[in-house]
Amino acid sequence: MVVSGALLLVVCSLGWRTAVAQVPLRSTTPASPVPDALKPQTPDSSDVVHAQQAGEGTISGTILDVNKDVVEGATVTVRGRSGAAVRTVESGIDGQFVFSGLPADVYNVTVTAPGMSTYSSAPISLSAGEAKILAAVALSVSGGTTSVTVSESKQQLSEEQVHIAVGQRIGGVIPNFYSAFDWNAPPMQAKQKLHLGIRSVLDPVSLLSVAAVAGVEQHQNIFPQYGSGLEGYGKRYGAALANHASSTLLGRAVFPSIFHQDPRYFYKGKGSVGARALYAISAAVIARGDDGHWEPNYSRVLGHFSAAALSNLYYPPADRGGSLVLLNGLAGTAGDAVANLLREFVLKRITSHVPKGAGEP
Repeated sequence: MVVSGALLLVVCSLGWRTAVAQVPLRSTTPASPVPDALKPQTPDSSDVVHAQQAGEGTISGTILDVNKDVVEGATVTVRGRSGAAVRTVESGIDGQFVFSGLPADVYNVTVTAPGMSTYSSAPISLSAGEAKILAAVALSVSGGTTSVTVSESKQQLSEEQVHIAVGQRIGGVIPNFYSAFDWNAPPMQAKQKLHLGIRSVLDPVSLLSVAAVAGVEQHQNIFPQYGSGLEGYGKRYGAALANHASSTLLGRAVFPSIFHQDPRYFYKGKGSVGARALYAISAAVIARGDDGHWEPNYSRVLGHFSAAALSNLYYPPADRGGSLVLLNGLAGTAGDAVANLLREFVLKRITSHVPKGAGEP
């Protein structure tokens, strides 16, 4: 039974079956709480030291409209104390901009976009080697311009993200749909989050992994009230499939759409081993919002506990109860942490269609 529980955690957390098999409390030890996390935007210590030695700083941020949608192509200008233009860039498809290699000074950032109001920041004091991440810049619409073109662009970008995700497979076979190797990847809309969730549930490899989980449970006689033979296996397979579907759709589609959070793990790839490991573990309880900010991962945590609660409807009466919900909710979250460690340190090199330059910029 211990072997089965470990197998279920790793298999399900990678997206093949995101719910953990509901092993009774009397035979499983609850997962320990996930450590508190540091915000991933904070530069790695090695990067800060290098920047300090070079005497250069960085100013970056994200451009949004009043609806919190990203604004592409906005003109962003940074000026030093003298008022002379230092540099001008355009925001990318994710609404983000970055000025690197800036000497220590007091700067002002202005943002302009067609049909939108002009934004001018307060003075920004930048020390040598310092990385400043500005709060999201919200541009209001002026002159009653329409936003149809922007909405169509967002739809296309969201669909492109799904296309990229479904092409990612470990060894070209096993789905790795929920790993994002582009640190600045634009968010997906609710429709695309649901589309990707359904693809993950119905993927043939995912269904085979569910069958394997049910086979292990049958072999170890987990949930003995299900019985043996084909009937017992069928019940175990149905329960495992229900776990997989409910956890995936709730934790990666429904709740992310409600809370406007990105259901993917964003590969870091830079910094010390310790910093990367802490980031990977913390990603089980911290998610990137669709606006680019990091926040508590309500979607994934609620997905695990909701799926565990639903399992009370179909697991044997002897295995139901509050302990089942608590144990499997914590086990699912711990399983995400283990899966994220694999994503950060192992899976990139064996995943197909990983873009060049993957990871944190």
